[in-house]
Amino acid sequence: MLIGEVARRSGVSARMLRHYESLGLVHPSGRTGSGYREYSEEDIRRIFHIESLRALGLSLREVKRALDDADFTPSALVDDLIRRTRERIAAETELLTRLRRIHAADPAGWEDALQVVTLLQALGSKSVDVRQRAALASASSAFPGSSASSGSSASSGFSASEVPVPVEALVEAALGESDPNVAGALRWALARSGDGAPALLAEGIGSPVAAVRERAVRSLAVLPGDEAAGHLRDALAHPDPVVRGHAALVIGARGDTDAVPALVDLLEEGRNDTDAADTLSVLASDTATADRIAHRLVERLARSTTRAPARGRLTQALAGIPGTRASQALAELSHDTDRAVALTATYLLQLRDAC
Repeated sequence: MLIGEVARRSGVSARMLRHYESLGLVHPSGRTGSGYREYSEEDIRRIFHIESLRALGLSLREVKRALDDADFTPSALVDDLIRRTRERIAAETELLTRLRRIHAADPAGWEDALQVVTLLQALGSKSVDVRQRAALASASSAFPGSSASSGSSASSGFSASEVPVPVEALVEAALGESDPNVAGALRWALARSGDGAPALLAEGIGSPVAAVRERAVRSLAVLPGDEAAGHLRDALAHPDPVVRGHAALVIGARGDTDAVPALVDLLEEGRNDTDAADTLSVLASDTATADRIAHRLVERLARSTTRAPARGRLTQALAGIPGTRASQALAELSHDTDRAVALTATYLLQLRDAC
């Protein structure tokens, strides 16, 4: 079969067939009397093998090795192809994400687009200072044109931009930020970023990584609006006690009594227990709620699994709860078998009587 017919049947151009021949990939089995290349059926099968291996991503050098080396095993090469393919997909996915974020910013011109690119790159910098300046500039871009915006942008080292950084990029940065100062700046930026942030942060609460969950709930805590509050309320039922605790402190400070059980958990666990006690005291603004909180504290004190340090913290929390139910509980606790609890309850009763 002559080269033209082979090209027609195989879909490989005559020029590429000659290139294969020059590389030693395929050799026509014969020549016609006029000197034209003549390919056998075996030659054509080899051409199809070459094209199949190229379709997998092998280089021509790798194809030649695979076809000519009798001892060659494909497993190592396939493993390498898998690795290279994953790296390529990751790189292209990163590029696609960056392009989508630039598109979401809706830049009016290339200067705006380049400013967004600069901020996105800075948010992912290894330098804490660069990330913090980028976060401050991102917050400022939420209110372009204001005097505060201009001052913050100048001090951050980034020029003021009319184009805000996409919320998705800010959320990703906030969920991955370990430095507390940068994290605070990013939360400030998110609080000024408008719609979209609450839902994205709520997804972060579902992360399998504990640190990401905590950053998500901390970021939600500073967002205004009913949507963020709703996600925090949902977080009160989260299996992660850290998530529940942060949500309870925020929701409780806003007057939501659904936070009471999680606040009592904080007291027992000894995490943010002072803040939890203060929040319970604020919530106990009416008799019914005060009595309900006192009942919850007494119930936790009565558990056989509640350890001595936790019982002390729960007893101290009763001091900030007004009403007869809390006073009765302290009176009972003044006779507790745990001497430290009894002394604390007695002292708190004396303070209440003095008032």
